[in-house]
Amino acid sequence: MELKENERIDDLQLNNLKIIQNSDWFCFGIDSILLSGFATEIHNSSKIIDLGTGTGILPILLSEKIKKSEIVGVEVQKEVADMAKRSIELNNLESRIEIINKNIKELEYKEEFDAVVTNPPYKEKDTGLINSNKVKLISRHEVEGELEDFIKVSSKVLKNKGNMYMVNRPERIVDIFEYCRIYKLEPKEMRMVYSKVKSKPTLVLIKATKNANKYLKVKEPLYIYDEEGNYTEEVLKIYNKI
Repeated sequence: MELKENERIDDLQLNNLKIIQNSDWFCFGIDSILLSGFATEIHNSSKIIDLGTGTGILPILLSEKIKKSEIVGVEVQKEVADMAKRSIELNNLESRIEIINKNIKELEYKEEFDAVVTNPPYKEKDTGLINSNKVKLISRHEVEGELEDFIKVSSKVLKNKGNMYMVNRPERIVDIFEYCRIYKLEPKEMRMVYSKVKSKPTLVLIKATKNANKYLKVKEPLYIYDEEGNYTEEVLKIYNKI
């Protein structure tokens, strides 16, 4: 496959899966990897949608982890969606993964999916450092869709009792829970992610179920690095290293 300027092919080290990335744009990080591990309780043969798929990392990983699943990835940026489509072709996954270049707010699906996965932009519009690179700006800030939009659309496309799996920053927890309740997604599981023991949490993983009863399970912390600065055993398992 012919690559475009500044593109490279990365080996995902999972059943020979690969992904195309652009070194000048926003490349996937450990947050997407951890979300793929958090969402593996999705049943085989499920219909899944990834809101804000970026380069398609989550659909590609979940295609192997959730057997016989059908996955739709939605990405607003044309150039990034094109790169995701080419990664799907690179892995011969066209029969199972569809990439749609559209703003999530324009989706016409209604109560069709068993599960939603989403790694939305973490930063509110006009907050923090504003990146001059438009692709990075849209990936990191709520320019094309706000947190409320991602949760509202998740509820819209999910079947009754379907699950939304999200990764975000701990400072957005209150907002996430507020919007989930508004849109009938009940938070059921939460797991804080820490770089290492005694550090501050850097990420939060949340599972919410549509039209579920109230009950939140706070799971044990997930540590990325051990005392020697190496990946913990759990993270190595998520990365399929052991």
